[in-house]
Amino acid sequence: MGKHTDKDKDGVSNMTGRTLHSPIRYDFQLWLAFRGREKNVRDSVLDLLTIKAGDSVLDAGCGTGTLAIAAKRLVGPTGSVHGIDASPEMIARAEKKAQKARVTVAFKYGFVQSLPFPEAHFDVVLSTMMLHHMPHKGRREFIFETRRVLKQGGRLLVVDFIENPRKKKGFFSRFHRHGHINFSDTMDVLNEAGLQIVENGETGIYDLRFVLATARDRT
Repeated sequence: MGKHTDKDKDGVSNMTGRTLHSPIRYDFQLWLAFRGREKNVRDSVLDLLTIKAGDSVLDAGCGTGTLAIAAKRLVGPTGSVHGIDASPEMIARAEKKAQKARVTVAFKYGFVQSLPFPEAHFDVVLSTMMLHHMPHKGRREFIFETRRVLKQGGRLLVVDFIENPRKKKGFFSRFHRHGHINFSDTMDVLNEAGLQIVENGETGIYDLRFVLATARDRT
């Protein structure tokens, strides 16, 4: 990752996003940060959605694939799950995890600002702890790309960090310095892109907030 010479108001470089290239370290950090209860956190995230058998799902910024693999178990053999990430190292580890779990997930190296999928392709798009790695422009591009690849009535779930300076710093914040996003701005962009807010609020997990939106009719 190159030097960051400028920052937007959410603390992310205006020039480039952050791409993580150490999958083993990434998995260890998540395990340590969630104190070995990552499965519970993952299940809580998926519970915010109604993923049905046969759904087509995209995990954008899939990291090492843990959430995508869990989603595949929900959609079953008639459904499909794709994962995309800008780190080839993350994709390689995700593929190994899927093979070990004996599930079929299509992992792909690529950028969420320009999703390599056709229009109206997915029932569900997931973005978990990914947007804070991106500059504001990149987040906007991703949201508009999400609307493009979502079917009418399809769902987008965003889970990410908020800034909470008044709250006492917890274990995760002390352990891992992360960025945050402005959810008010994010919801404005969702509306502009043609996504209707269904629900939003605290996850109850550290400073993670969520917003669930559905794709409106394009007409």
